[in-house]
Amino acid sequence: MITIFTDGSVRGNPGRGGWGAVIAYGKNNGSGMKNNEWVTELGGEEGHTTNNRMELTAAIKALEYLDSSFVIHDSVVLHTDSEYVKRGMTEWIEGWQKKGWKTASKKPVENQDLWKKLLNASADKEVGWKYVAGHSGHPANERCDEIATGFSGGFYVKLYTGSRGKYKIKLQ
Repeated sequence: MITIFTDGSVRGNPGRGGWGAVIAYGKNNGSGMKNNEWVTELGGEEGHTTNNRMELTAAIKALEYLDSSFVIHDSVVLHTDSEYVKRGMTEWIEGWQKKGWKTASKKPVENQDLWKKLLNASADKEVGWKYVAGHSGHPANERCDEIATGFSGGFYVKLYTGSRGKYKIKLQ
């Protein structure tokens, strides 16, 4: 199973934004077999954005990473501290699509461009969407927040890629 944690952050809303993700996975050794467990941290920034856009971007970038690397596509559990992302993918998105990307009040869905990217990034994967309360002390969520707020503040953030056994943050 692939475990992902994501978070987004904005200085002001809208304002300068950042996103972060922590991904734990088995790496393909070229013969279709998994090597030991790996962890990869991802992060990035945008000059002018909203918190919801950064939350969506974090999930998109994490799922796209699975396609751009040698990660075996097992089932994925994506943990987000955004009810907007979780509920969007588990409750609202089918209705939006059926209504031509309109809300129940017949208004265009906000961030439609990113919702479509998230649908595309998750299309060929079995993704379970889990909510984790933000700022509740969950180590992996706190690390994602640290990455996202670092990037939103324009700071250098050292990102880890390597063995899960050497990763100092608890992922469960």
